[in-house]
Amino acid sequence: MTRFGTVLVANRGEIALRVIRAAEAAGLRSVAVYSDADRDALHVRAADAAVRIGPAAAVDSYLSIDAILDAAKRSGADAVHPGYGFLSERSAFARAVTDAGLVFVGPPADVMDAMGRKDRARAIAVAAGVPVVPAADSSAGDDLDAVAAQVGFPLLVKAAAGGGGKGMRIVTDAVDLTGAVAAARREAAAAFGDDTILFERYVEHGRHIEVQVLADEHGNVIHLFERDCSVQRRHQKVLEEAPATAVSADVRRLVTQAAVDLCQAVGYVNAGTVEFLVSGEAAYFLEMNTRLQVEHPVTELVTGLDIVALQFAVAQGDPLPLSQGDVHVHGHAMEARVYAEDPYAGFLPQAGVATVVAWPARARVDAALEPGQRVGTFYDPMLGKIIVSGTTREAARRALMNALDDTAILGLTTNVGFLRALVDSAAFRDGAIDTGWLDSHPDEFHLETPVAAWCLAAWSLATAHDADVRHPFGVADGWRSGADPAGVPIELTDAVGAADTRILTVHPAAGRIVGPHAAAAVRPLTAAADSVRLEIDGTTHEGHVHIASREVLVAYQGQTYVLRRPDAFGPGGRAAVTDGSVTAPMPGTVLAVLVEPGTTVQEGDTLGVLEAMKMELALKAPVAGTLTAVDVVVGQLVDLGVRLFLVDPSSAGPAAGEAPSGTPSQLDIVPTR
Repeated sequence: MTRFGTVLVANRGEIALRVIRAAEAAGLRSVAVYSDADRDALHVRAADAAVRIGPAAAVDSYLSIDAILDAAKRSGADAVHPGYGFLSERSAFARAVTDAGLVFVGPPADVMDAMGRKDRARAIAVAAGVPVVPAADSSAGDDLDAVAAQVGFPLLVKAAAGGGGKGMRIVTDAVDLTGAVAAARREAAAAFGDDTILFERYVEHGRHIEVQVLADEHGNVIHLFERDCSVQRRHQKVLEEAPATAVSADVRRLVTQAAVDLCQAVGYVNAGTVEFLVSGEAAYFLEMNTRLQVEHPVTELVTGLDIVALQFAVAQGDPLPLSQGDVHVHGHAMEARVYAEDPYAGFLPQAGVATVVAWPARARVDAALEPGQRVGTFYDPMLGKIIVSGTTREAARRALMNALDDTAILGLTTNVGFLRALVDSAAFRDGAIDTGWLDSHPDEFHLETPVAAWCLAAWSLATAHDADVRHPFGVADGWRSGADPAGVPIELTDAVGAADTRILTVHPAAGRIVGPHAAAAVRPLTAAADSVRLEIDGTTHEGHVHIASREVLVAYQGQTYVLRRPDAFGPGGRAAVTDGSVTAPMPGTVLAVLVEPGTTVQEGDTLGVLEAMKMELALKAPVAGTLTAVDVVVGQLVDLGVRLFLVDPSSAGPAAGEAPSGTPSQLDIVPTR
C-alpha cells in the first residue's frame, strides 16, 4: 500500500475547493496551486498551503507539468489530484507524477494512453464486446469523400485524441465536409497536439447516457449506475441528472455491464466514466473519461457515496470498501452548471466583475465565485454547480427551480435565467430533450421583463439616497414645501428585450409607482445591501438590485434583467449602433482572416475567426456590402470592443438585417480546447 499525507490539487475554482474539502475530511493536508489571476481565490485560502505556479495564461501555469511538480516538491506533497480539465487526462502528466515518486490520484498512465484516444478506446471496446457505431479514422491526405461514404451521412467529425466537445462537427451533407474537417483538425491540433480525426455515424435524437465506475488495483470493478447528460449546447453539457429515467431497464443493464466489462478489459483503476449514445433500445459506446466528471455530485446524492473520498482510498492501495450489491439508488438528483455566458447571444462566454453573488441555501452548491471577484478570459467560463435531489424526478425538478430562483449573480452575464426557464419548460419536464434539442431551439427561452422587475429597479433608483438623512433635501422622496410630495421620474429601457422604454414615477412617501399603463401600490418590506423586498399590489416580491452608472441589474425569480438608464444611449435615446462594424465581443486572439478589403460580402458571411475562453468565434458580416477595412492580422491579440472589420452597406442598397456590432447574428461559437 502507498500511503500519503499531503495532496496537491492541480486545479482551480470549484473542483479544487471540492477536492480540498474531501482531503480535509479524510485527514489529509492539502496544497493549492494558483496563477497570478487566482492569487486571492477561494481555493487558495481554503487549502493548508498554496504555491504560485506562474502567470495567468493556463499554458504557463495550470498546464505546466514542470511548474506543478516543482510546487509539489516545494510544499512536501506526496500525492497529486488533477481534478478535471487542464492536465487531468494527460497521460504524460500522470507518468511524470509517478516518475517523481508521487502518487497520482487517478488511473495509470498506460490506461490513460489507451482510453484517452477515441480511436484506441473504440478498438478496445470492440474487443470487449461493447457496442459501437459505424466509424472510420482519417489522417491528413486521406480521401475524405471515400472515408465519409464508408460511414454514411449524417456523420460526426471528432478529434481522435481527446473529448469535451473539442474538435467536433456534425455534417449532414457532403458539400460541408471539407470545411468541417478543416475546422475540426485545427481545433484538435490546438487542444491536443494531434489533428487526427474520427468519423462516426451521427445518431440523431440520441441521449447521452454515462456510467460512473470505480475500480481498485485488486481487480474489483463496480458501477454507480448511470446519469443522463442529454441537455447540451455545442456538444457540452448544461444539465445532468441521475438516474436516467428515460431509458429502459434493459438499456440500463446493457450500459452498466458494458462499462464494467470495458474497465476490466483495460485494467482500469480509480474513478472514471464510460459514455454511451442511446437511441431507443440501442446503446453505442462513445468514449471513456479517465478522470472525475463535473457532474459526479448527482451520483453522490442518489447513492450516498463520496466519490472523491473513494478516489483517495483507492489511490492508497485500499480495496474498494463496497461491492456491487451494496450500491443502491435513492430518489433523483439534478445538477445545473452556471456559466459566465450569454445564452441569448449564442452562449458567448462573458467576462467581468461579479458585484452580487447569492448562492441558494436550499441546495448543494459546488462553487468558488465570490462577490467582487473578476472573471477573466483565461479559463473555462463555468462558475459553479447547483445540485439538488428529491424523492422523484419531478420533486428534484421543482427543487432545482427553487434553487435557481434563489440564485443571483449580477455584474456579470450568466446563464442562470436561461437555466431557470429551461428547467420550467414542458420539454424538460417531460424528459423529451435529446442531445441536439437545445441547438435546434436557440430562441425558446426569451422572456419578457415582468412588472415586478421594473418596479424593483425604479424603487431602488428613487430611494437610493434615502440613507442620507442629515439634511431634508438629501432624501429622494419628492418633498416640497406646502404641497404633496412630487413623484420621482425614472426612465429605463429594457436592454435585452425589444428596447421597451418606460418612464415610471415613484412616490416613495405615498407608496406608489405610476407607470405608462397603470399604477401600483408599493410597500417596502426590507432592504439590505443589494437585496430588495417590496409588497406590490398586495403580493411580496424579492430581488437583488445592483445600480451601475448606466444600467440597473435586477435578479428576480432566477432571471437577470438589464434596464438601461438614459445616459447609456446616444442622441435621440437610441442605443448607439455602428452599422457595418464588426468588433471584438471579448478579448481574444485572431485565428483567421478570411477576406480582403474590396470583397463583396453578404449578411452572415464569415469574415474571420477569433479565439477567446476556449471558444472559436466565427465573426460574421452584420450587413451586406463591400468590405472597406480589415484592421487585424492572424495571431494578433485584441481587446474587447476593438474594431476588426468594416463593411460599407451602401453598395448593397438598403440593408435588410442591420444589427449593432457584437450581436448574436455575427457569431457562431464552437469549443477549441
